[in-house]
Amino acid sequence: MEKVDFTIAILSNKTPEVIYQTLLDVRSWWWGLYGVEFTGNSENADDVFTIKAGDGAHYSEHKLVELIPGKKIVWLVTEANLAFLENKKEWVGTKLIFEISEKGERSEVKFIHEGLTPASECYDSCAPTWTQYLQTKLFPLLNDKRDS
Repeated sequence: MEKVDFTIAILSNKTPEVIYQTLLDVRSWWWGLYGVEFTGNSENADDVFTIKAGDGAHYSEHKLVELIPGKKIVWLVTEANLAFLENKKEWVGTKLIFEISEKGERSEVKFIHEGLTPASECYDSCAPTWTQYLQTKLFPLLNDKRDS
């Protein structure tokens, strides 16, 4: 069976540079969701930040491992404690990738959780949660109201 990482994409009316800056400001779009606590930094190579949610039921630490201005951001999950899973560290070693490209007069933003596949224990709960979260919290920041 072919490995298929969780992926979701949208088109945006923002420029790749504006999208890139928005994505780097993790605190602006991941902060405050369902009582999420954000600590650390997320703007420069080797920055580390942590996300804690659900009274500690979800904890993950992310290291910024790749930056290509206006094109790509990659975070490596270096620590995880997902209390709702049997394998609480399943996310460790996975990557959260944002790829930005131009599509005509618009930009495409593709999110890939590399390592989150249908064979993953977390997939059935994490894939829909990523979809809902990105569609309601991040993607609206990347589009004007007329494009939402």
